[in-house]
Amino acid sequence: MNQTPGNNTGNTTRRSFILVGATVAAGALLRFRSRVSAVEAKGSVPKEVKIVRFSDTGKRQDVVTLPVVVKTETEWQQQLPPASFQVTRHEGTERAFSGEYWNLHDKGLYRCICCDTALFSSDTKFESGTGWPSFWEPIAKENVHETSDFSLGMARTAVSCRLCDAHLGHVFDDGPRPTGLRYCMNSVALRFVKFA
Repeated sequence: MNQTPGNNTGNTTRRSFILVGATVAAGALLRFRSRVSAVEAKGSVPKEVKIVRFSDTGKRQDVVTLPVVVKTETEWQQQLPPASFQVTRHEGTERAFSGEYWNLHDKGLYRCICCDTALFSSDTKFESGTGWPSFWEPIAKENVHETSDFSLGMARTAVSCRLCDAHLGHVFDDGPRPTGLRYCMNSVALRFVKFA
C-alpha cells in the first residue's frame, strides 16, 4: 500500500482493530475477575447471620441469628418463577418498567422472594423515573449485604439479601434526602405484603 503523509487509512484501521480487540479483552477479563470474586465470596459465606425481623405491619421485632439459607440450583428452580430465579440466583436484571412493583404506591412491606426476609418499606420508596422500584434505605441495614460489582465494565455496588444471598439489584448515590441513596431493586426479587 502506497502511503503519503496525511493518508493514515491503513494505520487507522489497524489501530481501531487493535483498540477494539483490547477493549473486548479487557471487558472479558473484568467479567472473569468479577465471576471469580463472586465465587470466592460465596465460598466464604458465613454459616449464620444476624437479621432484624419485622411483622407484616412493618413493626420492628427482634434481632435473630439464623443459619444462612443454602439450596441447590434445582431446589431454587423448583421454588421460584423463572424470572425470579434468573435475577436472584444468577444476578440478572429485569427490563425497566416491566416489573410488578416499579409503579406500586400501596403502603406495605417488601420481602425477599427467596426467603421472606423483610428488606424495604413503602415508607422509603420513591419515584426514581428509572422503571425499577427504588428506595432511599433498606428497612434494616442488617438485612441486606452490599458488595462490589465490576460486571458490564463498570464499578457498581450490588445489593443482596443477607439471609439467602439473593441478588436484589444495585445501590447508587443519586437518591433523595435524607440518605442520598437509590436502592434500585428488581420487582421479581421481591414479594410485597400490603399493610392491613
